[in-house]
Amino acid sequence: MAEHISVEQLAETAKEEYNKIASKIADKSLTNKDRMAIPQQEMPSGEPKVRARQMSEVALGYTREQAIVEANRCLQCKNKPCVNGCPVNVQIPEFIAHVATGDFKAAVDTIKTTNLLPAICGRVCPQEKQCQGQCTVGKVYKNAEKSVSIGRLERFVADWERTEGKESVASVAAPTGKKVAIVGSGPAGLTVAADCRRAGHEVTVFEAFHKAGGVMVYGIPEFRLPKAIVQNEVDNLMKMGVKFEYNTLVGRTDTIQQILTDKGFDAAFVGTGAGLPKFFNIPGENYIGVFSANEYLTRANLMKAYKTEADTPYYDAKTVVVCGGGNVAMDAARMALRLGAEKVYVVYRRTRAEMPARREEVDHAEEEGVEFRFLENPVEILGDAESGKVTGIKALTYELGEPDASGRRRPVEVKGSEHDIPCDAVIVALGNNSNPLISQTTPEIKVDDKGHIQVDENQATSMTKVWAGGDIVLGAATVILAMGEGRKAAASINEYLAK
Repeated sequence: MAEHISVEQLAETAKEEYNKIASKIADKSLTNKDRMAIPQQEMPSGEPKVRARQMSEVALGYTREQAIVEANRCLQCKNKPCVNGCPVNVQIPEFIAHVATGDFKAAVDTIKTTNLLPAICGRVCPQEKQCQGQCTVGKVYKNAEKSVSIGRLERFVADWERTEGKESVASVAAPTGKKVAIVGSGPAGLTVAADCRRAGHEVTVFEAFHKAGGVMVYGIPEFRLPKAIVQNEVDNLMKMGVKFEYNTLVGRTDTIQQILTDKGFDAAFVGTGAGLPKFFNIPGENYIGVFSANEYLTRANLMKAYKTEADTPYYDAKTVVVCGGGNVAMDAARMALRLGAEKVYVVYRRTRAEMPARREEVDHAEEEGVEFRFLENPVEILGDAESGKVTGIKALTYELGEPDASGRRRPVEVKGSEHDIPCDAVIVALGNNSNPLISQTTPEIKVDDKGHIQVDENQATSMTKVWAGGDIVLGAATVILAMGEGRKAAASINEYLAK
């Protein structure tokens, strides 16, 4: 684990690097050799042991000098491999070229031609598996983590625009008289709402919760994605004329068919996400103190359970075991620390190398004091029969065998390795299935055997006038992949309504 470097030290180092290259930036004489010699700029973050007990954002964002220095690492490849790795095709070299010269407004305007949520994507997208995974600089180093820090630069210019008061409302075409219903206000739904509204249609978003944002407000913690940033994006849509109807559970309050007929909408988009948590189905999962990560994070994120005045309390636990190895498991483990846990374990049946979580999230969790127990998995949750509360887990030890269908080495049980891990709360972070409510109430919409809505290449469902995208189609995916599906769906809806 690398030693934590203070915000002040990183800022000072960046100024020194900037001064070394400032004259070459001005006269445009930086060679590719010069660019490859520029050190990657580390993301400033709060002091680990302090931030581990706070809800404030951990990653603090680049300074002006850091952003310019990092942007000048870009080789401006003519074939733009990074763009091919972006699900919404942001013109990455173009926006980075503007950052490199300090023209931050031109940079954010370039991003927003295809992505209206850069402050969010810059924070939570797995760039190392997408745009940065294709970056030539990273390929030279044979490590996507060494690529140009595209996500950090995207975040920087989006934050700059907001804090400097430079935001402008996207233009809207003349009214078409057509009405589009969006079911769910997650990243896919908000993207469709923006693109359909820009085309001049009347757009209404139906949201089951009392706040818009979907997984961005109930799933991703405040310390990784401040809710004020999500609300800002929702406010921008409202300024464009998008309407929001909250506390509306489509499939119960109204069906899709009723929205199209009784309410007179001309098209509908379903972006309800994957909100049905998976469990192990092992003995003891009904004990008090066992949570899905979904519930645990929703209580803290959406319901603000960590505040003393909150209506929804959190479960007070001193030793917490989190089961899983993805980003959600990291979020749950780090949230447990912030809710007062003295000891937090992440139990994962493979090794660190196989963890699907972003390396940055794993590093942040470890810095904050989360302990990782690799090659272990629960077979039973232990509890006190009298109180009904969790007292620990019974786990097995594993070793890695041959690769499975995912390409990761399969965990193989070590015989006779049963052992107990005492704890007073267990959080299960194994992912989510699709919510079956839409398919149960709208049989016209075909789903596969996992409950995912089936769509064609334009995101159209088997039901006339209905499109779908995001996790309800993909299963648990990423914000940017959901947005990519939203863009495809909106283009198809706009084409349909133009006939």
